[in-house]
Amino acid sequence: MSDAPTWYDLLDVPRDATTEEVRTAWKSQIADLEPGDRRFDASNRAAKVLLDPASRAAYDASLPPSEEESAEQPAEPAEAGPTEDPASAVVGDRAGGRGVPSWLLAGLGILAAGLVAATVWVWTTSGGDGGSSAAREAQVAAERAVVPVLSYDYEDLEADQRAAQALMTGSYREEYDRLFAVLEENAPRTRTKVTATVVASGIVRATDERVQVLVFVDRPTTNRLSAEPVVYKDQVTLSMQLVDGEWLVDDLVTSPVQG
Repeated sequence: MSDAPTWYDLLDVPRDATTEEVRTAWKSQIADLEPGDRRFDASNRAAKVLLDPASRAAYDASLPPSEEESAEQPAEPAEAGPTEDPASAVVGDRAGGRGVPSWLLAGLGILAAGLVAATVWVWTTSGGDGGSSAAREAQVAAERAVVPVLSYDYEDLEADQRAAQALMTGSYREEYDRLFAVLEENAPRTRTKVTATVVASGIVRATDERVQVLVFVDRPTTNRLSAEPVVYKDQVTLSMQLVDGEWLVDDLVTSPVQG
């Protein structure tokens, strides 16, 4: 059994916690945290998974059985046969309505450092050739979108939200708005300002209408406790969807750059 912490551990709730118990624990965890704090981001990622029934069910299926479950079930002999790559087991195409949303792969990266980086197999902005023009266009759109999506100023939150919404699909906009509501509650109190800048990017995988892009971002952050910017370094996985000829953000997950 793995000793790695789970999203349940992070929010300090049992695996059979109700949705309301998860929501209460999440709000309690972030109540005293600055929006730029990594624990704030991690708690939001945990809530994103556990508050969505489909995502939670898929996540639960990926976890090893708890000690109680193991005690209740007799051990069975292992069957010989091919094993499934953990990465391929969690990757799905949300646009096609099949599998697990691709952001879950990045979310699980907190339990297995380096998983996202290991999936980058072609093209970077600093070198390499090959790759369709459509994928390149999606990469450029991802770099352009990640800045307004991750940047905000407590003095101008409404305008920041509108600028980010214009670059998203309708389904992701609903999800973004739920998380942005948390910022609206906390950012004015903490006087937080975040200005994201793109360092580099690479295409993870691509189809004609959906491209996953990994973007490395610096996020200089100031708040009432720190007038001098604290620079957070993140890797951001964006799923770009082609909608009426325009590449829009259909999913986004951040995780801190290791090292």
